[in-house]
Amino acid sequence: MSTTTTENTAEAFGVTTVNKVKRVHERGRYDKKSVYEILDAALVCHIAYVIDGRPYCTPTSFWREGDHLYWHGSSASRMIRTQKEGTPVCLTVTHLDALVMARSGFHHSVNYRAVMAFGTAHFIEDPAEKLKLMDRFIDRIYPGRSKLIRQPNQQEFKATTMMGMEIEHASGKIRDKHVADEEEDYEGVRAWSALYPVTQVIGAPSDCARQIPGLERPDGMADFEPGARLDEVMTKTYRRTFGQ
Repeated sequence: MSTTTTENTAEAFGVTTVNKVKRVHERGRYDKKSVYEILDAALVCHIAYVIDGRPYCTPTSFWREGDHLYWHGSSASRMIRTQKEGTPVCLTVTHLDALVMARSGFHHSVNYRAVMAFGTAHFIEDPAEKLKLMDRFIDRIYPGRSKLIRQPNQQEFKATTMMGMEIEHASGKIRDKHVADEEEDYEGVRAWSALYPVTQVIGAPSDCARQIPGLERPDGMADFEPGARLDEVMTKTYRRTFGQ
């Protein structure tokens, strides 16, 4: 299957028994804009699948092109060997945005952005397509870097498998609010309450000890400033590479 950056003409994923948000349903998001924004701000996902009746869930890096998701793995891994057969999978992403301390245990919460995407994994068999995806995987994180580094050698190419899936069903779920207590608890419970924002940030680079003298940071790394939010950097690098 060839890759594409063309967006599906539908503006939302249909609500089905598979992807319908049932718990606090008003937090559900089915429009593709919201789902894509959550996916494109993430670098790591978890992919759930079943082997011989037992569930497994594997963390890995991924990216999106149009309505397709792609990830990689070791050719010898259990996940890849299983998914090569066309296994149904559920790929999830979660951003933790805040800790919320309320006046009862029930109303303690977190602010988050999450996506569940469902589809059938497929193996990228064509060597030219696989090599293209390996380059895109690098460029999705570090725009333009595939042109600066050497291409994979025969052993590296053989040891790496690229997988993909078309998103058949998906939904997002977002909580973005402050403390939300029972009305009587605001005055009746003397417990200090607050919201703590949570972010992952980029640190200062530590140059390789064997760096060739005179090399400067590539233009494609301009968004990697110390203190920048990781999710915002990932969104920017995605757009630099895919222009969406």
